[in-house]
Amino acid sequence: MSFSEKYASLFNRLLPAPFTIAVILTALTFFLAYFLTGGLEKGPSFSLDLIGYWEKGLWNRGLLVFAFQMMLMLILGHVLALTKPVEGIINATLQYCTNTAKAAFVVTLLTVLVSLFNWGLGLIFGAIFARKVAEYAHKHGGKLNYPLIGAAGYSGLMVWHGGISGSSLVKVAEENHLKEMMSGIYNEQAIEGLPTSISFDQTVFGNMNLTVMLSLIIILPLAMYYMGTISKERPYKIQLRQWHTHPVDTEIRGAEKLNHSRVFTILFSLFILSSIVLRVLSSDNLWSFSFMTPDFINLSLLFLCIFLHRSFQKFISAVDDAIMGAAGILIQFPLYFGIMGMMKDSGMVDVLSEFFISVSNEFTFPLFTFISAAIVNVFVPSGGGQWAVQGPIIIQTAELMHISLPKCIMALAYGDQLTNMLQPFWALPLLGITGLKAKEILPYTLFLMGIGLVIFLSALILF
Repeated sequence: MSFSEKYASLFNRLLPAPFTIAVILTALTFFLAYFLTGGLEKGPSFSLDLIGYWEKGLWNRGLLVFAFQMMLMLILGHVLALTKPVEGIINATLQYCTNTAKAAFVVTLLTVLVSLFNWGLGLIFGAIFARKVAEYAHKHGGKLNYPLIGAAGYSGLMVWHGGISGSSLVKVAEENHLKEMMSGIYNEQAIEGLPTSISFDQTVFGNMNLTVMLSLIIILPLAMYYMGTISKERPYKIQLRQWHTHPVDTEIRGAEKLNHSRVFTILFSLFILSSIVLRVLSSDNLWSFSFMTPDFINLSLLFLCIFLHRSFQKFISAVDDAIMGAAGILIQFPLYFGIMGMMKDSGMVDVLSEFFISVSNEFTFPLFTFISAAIVNVFVPSGGGQWAVQGPIIIQTAELMHISLPKCIMALAYGDQLTNMLQPFWALPLLGITGLKAKEILPYTLFLMGIGLVIFLSALILF
């Protein structure tokens, strides 16, 4: 049995489904909060308080809005990947994918670029691209290292959190998010001292992240090209797939015509576009990118999806295809919010912040944040859920130690996206589309993870 097969088998045996992990983490947080925050002195009644804190966090309205924003971001990105213009881009580049090395280079490069725009789009785009490369090679009688191409299509999940749809980055750019998150932890005076928001010019478009992203854009495709030159090509079986299978009724009557009307669809798209333009023009400082919030990104995605599908019928059909991918966010995020509620209201955030202050300094804390985020992502495979759990600890520790908060948030983003190459949760849509198995792509995703580890650590040390 190969290393990848052993790893996949071990992973499946040791880790249950993500929802089950969230339940286990809820129980673990309950007991840690009880014993770390004086539950033995406070008595059994404190356990009832913790249950109350959990329920309060579970239905936190601000965080539920966050969950919906992330769901919409994933669904609309998926819907955008199913448009004919995106399919046209993939088809136009297939002619350059004449062997494994060239295909690995092209798929990695385009998937990384697309994922920096939107993670949902990048995930499905990479999966469809990898599948079409395999179909193209099969049709022309060529051999291919298909698992390597599948890993190339998954490479975007190692850059997404540093892009404009990164969960923590878009959320801290939202006005008053930091203050609302620290409510109940900080007193009013300390909350007022927090920044109103942290805009993209300090995170996504900051010097450190621009250097990291440029390095990834250059190095990852070249590394996968090299891997393609030394890997063995072998035959594989694959069936040609029809990507646009939604039939249009031959006879459309009455008001149904509106569902298929291109004119009506384009007019509504332009209405959405006018709102986007107004949002940008009304920004106080255009170059701070303060308008880049979750709502703005989702509005932009909605415009692109409706405009490029050219009919409401096709748009809704694509939504039906995409919506299953958001099930994990829908049902797991509230549990993470409950965990945050227990940590915040019990005083556990203070305990953990004091621990990090005692063992770290201005140089090492971002590194500890990166490492801990990478570990937590194995158990909480969601950037948004991870921000809900780790965010308060990072904010409080960084503020008390007078460390750059944007750098610490980027450290979390880097750690979260790094171990996506190890944790197969987000690979499930890709595996379903490509027909590959996790153990087949794992050796190559671990190769990508090693490159990412060097780049991310170098940036955190040098900047």
